[in-house]
Amino acid sequence: MKIAVVIPKYGLVGGAEGFAYELTERLAMRRRFEIHLFANQWRRGSAPIFFHKVPIFIFPRFLRQISFAYFSNRQIRRGEFDLVHSHDRIFQMHLFTMHGIPHESWVRKARRKPLSLFDRSMAWVERKGLMGPQMQMVLPVSRLVKEELVRVYDIPESRIRVIHPGVSAQRFPLFSKESCRQEVRNRHGLSQSDIVVLFVGMNFEIKRLKLVIEGITHLIKEEKRTSKLKVLVVGKGNKVPYQTLARHLGVADRVIFAGVTREVEKYYLACDIFAMPSVFDTFGMAVLEAMAAGLPVIISCNVGAKDLVADGVQGFVLGKNPRPADLSAKIAFLLNPEHRMRMGKAARTTAFRHTWDRVADKVEDIYLKLHDSKS
Repeated sequence: MKIAVVIPKYGLVGGAEGFAYELTERLAMRRRFEIHLFANQWRRGSAPIFFHKVPIFIFPRFLRQISFAYFSNRQIRRGEFDLVHSHDRIFQMHLFTMHGIPHESWVRKARRKPLSLFDRSMAWVERKGLMGPQMQMVLPVSRLVKEELVRVYDIPESRIRVIHPGVSAQRFPLFSKESCRQEVRNRHGLSQSDIVVLFVGMNFEIKRLKLVIEGITHLIKEEKRTSKLKVLVVGKGNKVPYQTLARHLGVADRVIFAGVTREVEKYYLACDIFAMPSVFDTFGMAVLEAMAAGLPVIISCNVGAKDLVADGVQGFVLGKNPRPADLSAKIAFLLNPEHRMRMGKAARTTAFRHTWDRVADKVEDIYLKLHDSKS
C-alpha cells in the first residue's frame, strides 16, 4: 500500500509532531507499506520513508494553513496514493488524526478570544477537510476531542475512533531510577528525602503552574509533615511571575525551575508525584510519560489523558475548576509512600498497555480495512 502522511513538522518539538513521528516510523518498517511524508520541516529517523518538501507562506499569517493545505494536496494528487493520512488540516484526506479540538472551539473556549482572520482561515480549511467527500475516518487522540468534534461536526460515530498517543516500551528501562534520582536532585539542590512534585510543560498558564504553587502553599500551612515538599518545574516559559508568586506566598525555596532539558526521562524518574491540572489539554503526553516512569499523576478533567486515569487508582482527576485546597488534598494523600507506590505501580502498568507499537497495530488495522473497502 502506498500511503501519504502529512504534517508540517515531522519529528520536531510538539505533541502532534512526536505522535506522527513515532507512529509513522513504526509503520514504515512494516513491509506492506510504502510511506511518503509530506512536510515543511522534518527530522529523519531510521525507517525507509520518502520525504517531500511542502512550501508554506509564512506571511501574511492567515495564508499559513491555506498554503500548506493547498501545496500538500497538489503534490499528493501526482502520486496516486492508496490512502492519505493527515495529522494536520488539509483540504482532502482519507484519515485525519485530530490532535486538537475544532479550531473555533479552541479559540473561543480555551483561549477565550474572538476569531482573527488567521483563526477563520484555520477553521475554514478544517471544515473543508473534515466534511470533504474523501474523508473516511477521524482519529481523535482522546474522548475529550471526540466529544467536541461530534458537537461541532455532523460526523457519524462509525467514522470516528479514538487512538491515544503511545509511549516507548524501551524509553525508561534504559535508565537507573536510583542514579537518575541522585543526579537530578544533586543538580538542583534537592535531598534524597525530599518529596518532589514534578511539573512539565511549555505553557505555564494553560498547564496551571499557579495552581500547583498555591496548592503546595495551602498544604504547607495545613500540614506539619510537609517540610520536605518541593516542586520541580521543567519546561520553557516566563517564570518571573511564578517566582514572584512563590516569594509572596513564602515558598520560594520550595519551587525550583529547571528549564528545558533533553533528558526529561531522568526528571520523571527522580521525582515522586506528577501534577498537571491544565485549563485544557487535548491529551497531555507528559501525563503518559510520567505514568510510564511509575509516578502517580494529578490532572484536571480538562486533560484528555484522563481516559487512562481512574480517579484514586493511577492518580487523581480534579474537577473543571479546582481550588488550591482540592490539589493539596490529593498531594497530602500521596505524602504516604505506600499510597505513592501503589498508584505509581498502577500508572506504570496502564501506561505500558499503550505503547507506540500497539498504536501502530491499531492504525495498520484501520489502513487495511479502509483499503479493502475501496477495493
